[in-house]
Amino acid sequence: MTKKAPAGFSSAAVAGSHAGSFPRAKPDAHGKISDYLSLTKPRLNLLVVLTAAVGYYLAAAPALEAMPWLLATLGTALVAGGAAGLNQVYERDTDRLMWRTRTRPVAADRLSSREAAIFSLALSAAGLTLLALRANWIAAALAVLTLVSYNVIYTPMKRRSQLATLVGAVPGALPPMIGWAAARGSVTAPAWALFAIVFVWQIPHFMAIAWLYREDFGRAGFPLLPVVHPDGKSTARQAVLFSAMLIPVAVIPFLLQMAGLIYLIGALLGGTAMVAASIAFAADCTNERARRLFFGSIIYLPVLWILLIADRF
Repeated sequence: MTKKAPAGFSSAAVAGSHAGSFPRAKPDAHGKISDYLSLTKPRLNLLVVLTAAVGYYLAAAPALEAMPWLLATLGTALVAGGAAGLNQVYERDTDRLMWRTRTRPVAADRLSSREAAIFSLALSAAGLTLLALRANWIAAALAVLTLVSYNVIYTPMKRRSQLATLVGAVPGALPPMIGWAAARGSVTAPAWALFAIVFVWQIPHFMAIAWLYREDFGRAGFPLLPVVHPDGKSTARQAVLFSAMLIPVAVIPFLLQMAGLIYLIGALLGGTAMVAASIAFAADCTNERARRLFFGSIIYLPVLWILLIADRF
């Protein structure tokens, strides 16, 4: 029986694969500069940079100084880009097994592992130095924690345990705390509130992604919930549970007087919408409903940050 190729790939290409991997993508003509940029996962890290910038703004406003804000955000962005590159070096073999990731620079052999590692370590070192010298040691220490927890703990754990999803949510939730610490020189209750929001938000967001790419993750051997339990029930339960948790967690900034009534109403409505999307996915585990949950989560977090900033004063 011929294996069906995902949209955009020919059956001949699939038939030509071997040892469970797919044929390597041919190097294109966009050059190494583009490959190095791609190594940092700029689209995925955009939200990371945004949350760090928001964390700094909330801690510093109304006495916000533009240059320290930009430098702290840049430092966080450099560390995030370096972490993404190191992740691709480590996962180059599994990246080659998945349609979604097979064209990444290291997986496709457009960059060697050595080139990618040196570049990624240099980015991380530059970001940590910038945070340490132009912000403070607490922000730099949190960035080190992000780098280590993502690459040393979460990335290897993905191949062994379903709990990796929860562990991976920790480095994903640290950037707003880095921003806050960079502005205040300390980690206080509001910083933990921002951390909690991003941590909880990531679970339904990732459950939607894991369901949409379950075949890819299964092919690479990642024991994620949709792979281990392909009926989707456990995946949907996690999405519903953490979406429901978002409602009280997102109220915490209001209780801490970080924002007012407009934010509270928006947080409640947004959380309710996330729960509704998760319940709809649980009722019928289809790609379409998972996609709606994914896009709903993408909209939820930036809107929440906008409300938090706009309703602060």
